[in-house]
Amino acid sequence: MGRYILRRILEAIPSLLGVTVISFILLHIVPGNPVRLLLGNHWTPYRARILARNLGLNKPLYMQYLIWLWKALHGNFQYSYVYDQPVTSLILQALPHTLELVVLAVMLAHLTAVLIGTIQAYYANSVFDQVVTVLLYFFYAMPTFWLGILVIELFAIHLGWFPSGGITNPDNPNPNFWSYVYHLVLPVLTLMITSMAGWARYMRSSMRETLVQDYIRTARSKGAGEFRVLFVHALRNSVLPLITLFGLSLPALLGGALVVEEIFDYPGMGLLYWNAANSRDYPVLLAIIVFLGIVTILGNLIADLLYALVDPRISYS
Repeated sequence: MGRYILRRILEAIPSLLGVTVISFILLHIVPGNPVRLLLGNHWTPYRARILARNLGLNKPLYMQYLIWLWKALHGNFQYSYVYDQPVTSLILQALPHTLELVVLAVMLAHLTAVLIGTIQAYYANSVFDQVVTVLLYFFYAMPTFWLGILVIELFAIHLGWFPSGGITNPDNPNPNFWSYVYHLVLPVLTLMITSMAGWARYMRSSMRETLVQDYIRTARSKGAGEFRVLFVHALRNSVLPLITLFGLSLPALLGGALVVEEIFDYPGMGLLYWNAANSRDYPVLLAIIVFLGIVTILGNLIADLLYALVDPRISYS
C-alpha cells in the first residue's frame, strides 16, 4: 500500500508541473495588467516601469516562471500585489472557511444522494421515482449561481430565516458558534443541492443493478427484511461508484465553492480567487491553482484507497 501511494504521488508531479506552466502562461496572456490596476489614476510610464521592476514583471516570461517555481518549491509563494501580505498567510486565513463549506456540503450531499437513490431504486418506475427524477434533473441542470440567487431570494429575503451573506453578523463583535452555523446554512445548502442531484442518479442506477443480483435474492429467500437487504447487503456494493466520483468531483466542488462564496460574500478560497482574478494578483492566483491541483490529486488517491476499504477484493499491493 505504501509503495502504491508513493508511486501515485511521483506520477502526479509531472501533471502538477504541467498545470502550473499552462496556468502561468494563460494568466499572463489574458487582457489586463496588474501594474496599471495597482497604480490606477496615478499611472505614469515612469511609475509603471519602477513597479514592474519591483514586482519582477519586467523579466522574460520564462524567467518569471522559473523564479516563481524555485520559490514555490521552497514554500515561498511570494507576496500578494493587492493585500501586501504573504500569499501563504492569505490562504491559511481563507482555507478553513472553504473546508467548512465543502466538507459539510460533500457529507450532506453523499448521505442525501445515497438515501434518495436507494429509495428510488427500490420504487423504480413508480410515481415517486418519476417525480424525484424530474426534480433531480431540474437541480442538476441549474447553474450554481442561479440556484444561489433563488435560495437567497426565498430563505433570506422573502422568508427572512437566514442571512443573505457573510460569515457573521458585522454588528456583533463577539459572534458565537451558532452565529457561524447560521450564516453557513444557505451556502452549504446551495452547494449540496447541485452536487447531490447528479450523485443520486448514479446511486439509483447502481442500486438497481445490485438489487437483481443472485446474492440479494438469496438474502431475501433466507428471510432477511427489506431494510437489511437494502442498507446492509446491497448498499455496500452500490456505493462504490460514488466513491470513485468523490475524487473526480473535487475540482467541480471547489469550482462550485468559488461561485457560492462570491454570491454569499463568504470569505473563503473562492472569494479570494475571485478578487485576485479581478485585480490580476498573479501570486495569489498561482498559489490557489497549485492548491487545487494538489487537492485533486489527493482526492483521487483517497478515492482509490476508500474503494479498496469498501471492497476487500481490491488490492493495491
